[in-house]
Amino acid sequence: MTKYIVVSGGVVSGIGKGVIASSTGLLLKMTGLKVTAIKIDPYMNVDAGTMRPTEHGEVYVLNDGGEVDLDLGNYERYLNVTLSRDNNITTGKIYQHVIERERRGDYLGRTVQIVPHITTAIQDWIERVSKIPVDETGEEPDVCIVELGGTVGDIESAPFVEAMRQFQFRVGHENFALIHVSLVPDMHGEQKTKPTQTTVHALRGLGLLPDLIACRLIVPQPLEKATKEKISMFCHVAEEQVVGVHDVSSVYHVPLLLQSQGIVNYLHKRLNLASIVFTPEMTQRGLSLEDRWKALTTNQERLYDRVSVVLVGKYTNLKDSYMSVIKALEHSAFRCQRRLILQWVESSDLEPQTQEEDPAKYHDAWRTVVGAGGILVPGGFGARGTEGMMLAIKWAREQKVPFLGVCLGFQLAVTEWARHVLGLSGANSSEFDANAPDPVVIFMPEISRTHMGGTMRLGLRPTIFQAGTERARMRRLYAGAGTVWERHRHRYEVNPAYVERLQKSGMEFIGKDEKGERMQIMELPDHPYFVGLQAHPEFCTRPLNPSPPFLGFVAASCGGGVLEEQIAAQLSSFKPPHPVESMVSERALQEGTKDELLTAGRERVLSFSGEP
Repeated sequence: MTKYIVVSGGVVSGIGKGVIASSTGLLLKMTGLKVTAIKIDPYMNVDAGTMRPTEHGEVYVLNDGGEVDLDLGNYERYLNVTLSRDNNITTGKIYQHVIERERRGDYLGRTVQIVPHITTAIQDWIERVSKIPVDETGEEPDVCIVELGGTVGDIESAPFVEAMRQFQFRVGHENFALIHVSLVPDMHGEQKTKPTQTTVHALRGLGLLPDLIACRLIVPQPLEKATKEKISMFCHVAEEQVVGVHDVSSVYHVPLLLQSQGIVNYLHKRLNLASIVFTPEMTQRGLSLEDRWKALTTNQERLYDRVSVVLVGKYTNLKDSYMSVIKALEHSAFRCQRRLILQWVESSDLEPQTQEEDPAKYHDAWRTVVGAGGILVPGGFGARGTEGMMLAIKWAREQKVPFLGVCLGFQLAVTEWARHVLGLSGANSSEFDANAPDPVVIFMPEISRTHMGGTMRLGLRPTIFQAGTERARMRRLYAGAGTVWERHRHRYEVNPAYVERLQKSGMEFIGKDEKGERMQIMELPDHPYFVGLQAHPEFCTRPLNPSPPFLGFVAASCGGGVLEEQIAAQLSSFKPPHPVESMVSERALQEGTKDELLTAGRERVLSFSGEP
């Protein structure tokens, strides 16, 4: 029987349920268990794809093309698993599923209601998805972490809370545990327990009893013994069931903070994990993971050398808009033995009109860009700030500053080159100017112009390195592979009509799609590091296995030969993050027809990801 651990939250949203859920899963993996995760989001959207990054944070993309909540990125990175779109449940998905069944007559004329039909659909969904293999073993998970988004008491969350109340009886007491995360405010040095008492009382009134209360403190001071005793008394739990999660130097320390407070031992007893048969392979896998994670966190504290990177973006007011990009940079800095100094520049601040409207902001932005060790332009949508991004790209290209362009950043690097190297002053993307005289970036022909949700080029796609690119830095960072797989999310692409002219002028498209029609990786050979990718490699970064394009970028930004050191290390030790990479041979990609490849490749990807 699968063991289920539900993580709920109270008092306020955004207090770290995702990190605590991921950390709990990681600790269980360190014991050798196979762990999966599910995120419940109580909003009515079917998925996160149509939400503004500045409102909801990053839209995270999965292998199967699912556009999901950014917490699934936490799960994949911490647990080193591959999830599917079904691992993200929304109110919209559940209601859509139940209404479709009602329209088919599946309920045999009965009145369809929140209880039992919606709550049963939620339970069925969780139980089905929890059985899907998500790691390299290909075996059913032992434990499923279920994070309940929002806060207890929200009207949107009510059906899900009720579903979990019922679910604890469906699976049995020793197969269900609840971790409740609550804010413990620090008022001028005094830790207040009343908000936690109130939210736990509300939770108990809804029929759920917390097995562990994770007390979140937004200060570096740990939970005091007196505070723990008070919460234990008034929330009807033992002291060992109260753990403190205060601010630490990085989120990678949270698993070890929880481990030091006995959370694994408690869950081992509470869920009767001894009933699971542990093979020597499972135990060894867990010990190896624990050793590597402890080494990662220990080394992180000993880093003194720094690497300075500037992110030039358009959603910088909410840093969560670039969550995976930040993590990819952090993981790469760990590998390069550097402390990351990440600076943020709002791209529109670099544009001439800002100089007229707010000279101080304009000069501060340019001072940051000019002093950068490396310049990164990430993905995005819309024309706002794109001229500022191209000015930063031009600076990086001309001044030989390491540069990485992702998705929109890649397209803008091509546009900037067309304007200033090819001399096409009217070059632009048709996304920003439908009547551009030289549309070097165009709308992809198969993409819907009328529907927004789930209509982009999404999910895991192959890129074929072209003949003669064996010495290209980007290919060597992927350990010399002929084919690599990364996740995509875009509607626009480089115009094939301009590719020949761009290449003759010195821009090299070293990686293309399986038919050689779409430009997917660009590199300038006479530059320390000037790389663009149409894909989003940040979605596949792991703390112990950083994304190759980001690793190369950070290494080049370090200077002093670090890039060549990391290339040499990659050639001997890099492991692709996707099991699907070995499923489709290079020859099949090069010789098969497009339809055959997409069908065969997608079936293999989805069979691993678990899409029904």
